[in-house]
Amino acid sequence: MEKVKLEIVGLSYSQTQSGAYALVLAEVGGKRRLPIIIGGFEAQAIAIELEKMTPTRPLTHDLFKSFATSFSIEVKEILIYNLLEGIFYAKIICEKDGVLTEIDARTSDAIAIAVRFNAPVYTFENILSSAGILLDGEALEKEMEIMDDEEEVTEVKPEEASLEELENQLAIAIEEEDYELASKLRDLINKKTS
Repeated sequence: MEKVKLEIVGLSYSQTQSGAYALVLAEVGGKRRLPIIIGGFEAQAIAIELEKMTPTRPLTHDLFKSFATSFSIEVKEILIYNLLEGIFYAKIICEKDGVLTEIDARTSDAIAIAVRFNAPVYTFENILSSAGILLDGEALEKEMEIMDDEEEVTEVKPEEASLEELENQLAIAIEEEDYELASKLRDLINKKTS
């Protein structure tokens, strides 16, 4: 399967889920985004490392790095390899003495470890094509024109919305950088089209 390299482009507080955050990964050299809802602890661990802050005591992910480094274990890459019922599955791929080992991990923990080791993050094309959100300027402009042409804009509950209404709401969520809502709308669109 074809792998696609990802990079972190955003981390924002969830507007709808208390204590949750939206981690946004972007396709390197592309226009697709992969939003993943993660917990507050993991978001903090990622943010601390991205901001190059040093906590007074090591966090769990820092402990993992110290442990791995002490035993000459190198983290080669992170692979988001599956998506089942809205949950992403990841592996930490490590190497010691030329032997590769795959360790199953929550995606949020895997990303927190990736930033500490400067390890690349990948996913498969089929996951990105099914769960990714395409940021296309022309498509967004077209969707916004449709919304502007409507005389009265009413809020429609996503569960009751038509496919066209969901796609319009998705375009608005992306424009407003509400990636958490965009990921939920994407999942509803996928359910309606499958």
